[in-house]
Amino acid sequence: MTKLKSRSHEPLVHITKRTSMVWWKSWIIRACAIVAALIVCALVIVLLTGINPIEVYGAMIKGTFKTSRTIWITVQNVAMLLCISLAVTPAFKMRYWNLGAEGQVLIGGLAAAACLVNLSGKLSTPLIILISFISSMVCGMIWAIIPAVFKAKWGTNETLFTLMMNYVAIQLVSYFIVLWENPKGSAKVGIINQATQEGWIPTIFGQKYLFNILVVALVTVMMFIYLKYSKHGYEISVVGQSENTARYIGINVKKVIIRTVAVSGALCGLAGLLLVSGTNHTISTDTAGGQGFTAIIVSWLAKFNPLVMMLTSFLIIFLQRGAGEIATTFRLSESISDILTGIILFFIIGFEFFITYELHFRKSHKEG
Repeated sequence: MTKLKSRSHEPLVHITKRTSMVWWKSWIIRACAIVAALIVCALVIVLLTGINPIEVYGAMIKGTFKTSRTIWITVQNVAMLLCISLAVTPAFKMRYWNLGAEGQVLIGGLAAAACLVNLSGKLSTPLIILISFISSMVCGMIWAIIPAVFKAKWGTNETLFTLMMNYVAIQLVSYFIVLWENPKGSAKVGIINQATQEGWIPTIFGQKYLFNILVVALVTVMMFIYLKYSKHGYEISVVGQSENTARYIGINVKKVIIRTVAVSGALCGLAGLLLVSGTNHTISTDTAGGQGFTAIIVSWLAKFNPLVMMLTSFLIIFLQRGAGEIATTFRLSESISDILTGIILFFIIGFEFFITYELHFRKSHKEG
């Protein structure tokens, strides 16, 4: 009687966390997620618009690879998203929830814009670029360190603190826009040094975005080595797993937190510089374009692996650009493209459950 009662309370499904999974199996699961998402998206397209889903998917590919210029813009967008994703990765791997990448990118871009505005005509372009690099990375670092110090010293909530810092950064950018050029209150400065191009990052082989792409490629390799093979990377992993364990083995947790967040802020500042001096040649409150938050998705999907982030960054940019092409080609509301993007991301994130966890079903018992 007792045996029968215990079996009746045994759950049908038991969930356990996987210790590891062969890499090719995890990618098969992710591929299944994309296929399932595309099937559901096709049903949504037919029900809402009556358009052939194959034509819609063709438009998405066309929007990404239509011309050589389109391809360069796509690669540039992937590089910028990847750069910001690399920036947030060390902090998130340490379980420091840095939601302030958006503001740190803006502050880095603001520092670069200040160099372009104030040093033009006084220094040569190489010197302006060098000073812009240093200023942007230092400003991004300082902006990130402020909440990190409060977290390390007094245990404040870094999520709220870094999030609020974004709004302060937006208001600072708005103030300097009015101060420099547009007293009417526009949210954007015109092209800075458009006539002389002083302080602009130069083109390489006639390609405007190649410098940015090469810099981000170098940062990707360095971040992979830093996280996987350096002592600092090891300390980040230990602190992320357990601060008590880190203290027990002699790691200075406060120092690791501040140092790691400083690295994140510096890379965000670098992204701001590349956007202002290399891509847009101007500054606005929308320079980061929400990529500080999108980068969190990229980093989590890649399991904090910088090399895998190249693929996840491309996937996000492909969805964004393809969705925009759908809205233009078929004259649909942008809400349709946002729905499709949301469905695909939902399936990709949802299927990560099966990579992290394993399902064990109750076996049937035959009574003698």
